[in-house]
Order: sequence, then C-alpha cells, then structure tokens
Amino acid sequence: MKDINVRRASRLHKHLYQLSNGRFGDRLVNNDMLLLTTIGTKTGKRHTIPLLYLEDRAGLVIVASYGGRAHHPQWYLNLVAEPAVDVQIGATITAVNARITDGEERAHLWTCVVAAYPGYATYQDRTGREIPLVVLEPI
Repeated sequence: MKDINVRRASRLHKHLYQLSNGRFGDRLVNNDMLLLTTIGTKTGKRHTIPLLYLEDRAGLVIVASYGGRAHHPQWYLNLVAEPAVDVQIGATITAVNARITDGEERAHLWTCVVAAYPGYATYQDRTGREIPLVVLEPI
C-alpha cells in the first residue's frame, strides 16, 4: 500500500476509535489496537496513530514495522526523540514512557509478536533494517 493510502486509512481508523471511545477500531487482524500519541520532531505537534499491541509483563508492546518499508515510521522517530507519550485503550488515556528493546528481551518479544500476527515476519523479510519493538511502561 502506498504511503498516502496508509495515512488515509490510519486517519480514518483513528477517528473511528476516538469517536467511539475504542468501541470501533479496537481490533484488527485478531489483535488489540491502541492509539499512540507522540510529539512531532519537526512540528512539535501531537500526532496520533492506531497500532496493534500486545500486553507483556514488561508493559504494552508495539512494533515499528511500517509494513516492511526500508525506513522507520515517523511515530517511531518521534518517540525516540521524546519517549514520554500517551496511549489510549478504549476510553482510557495513559501517560507512558517508551523504551526500545534489544538483546534477549527483543528476541523473546519478537517471537510473541510474530505468533500474534505472522505478517510481522513477512515485513522483516522485506526490509534490511531490524524492526524495532517498543515497550510502553506507565509513568
């Protein structure tokens, strides 16, 4: 899917989720969805995007796959620059800190995310970059 179409679909998904307090748009490809709000590195404005997530003992896990594109998604670059972000699950908005995983933790979580959505393995095969996994921990 072209980037412009991804942005349009994401914007529609976000609005349905927000208007319904998560009653619509809370599931996709048999996984739970949340809304992640970051601060733009260039604009300083708040940006909200719907993402699949998994719950793990470490926190909420999100995947910066961007469909296997060669570059990271902008939301990921935003949270690297400013890891204090907001998450909406249903009607509840929570302030969290984002932490990029590595080593054994990433390996364990990668197995979990691929089991939840096998498409992530396909995305990883499409790109030369290692797809980041991010843990969101309550502040």
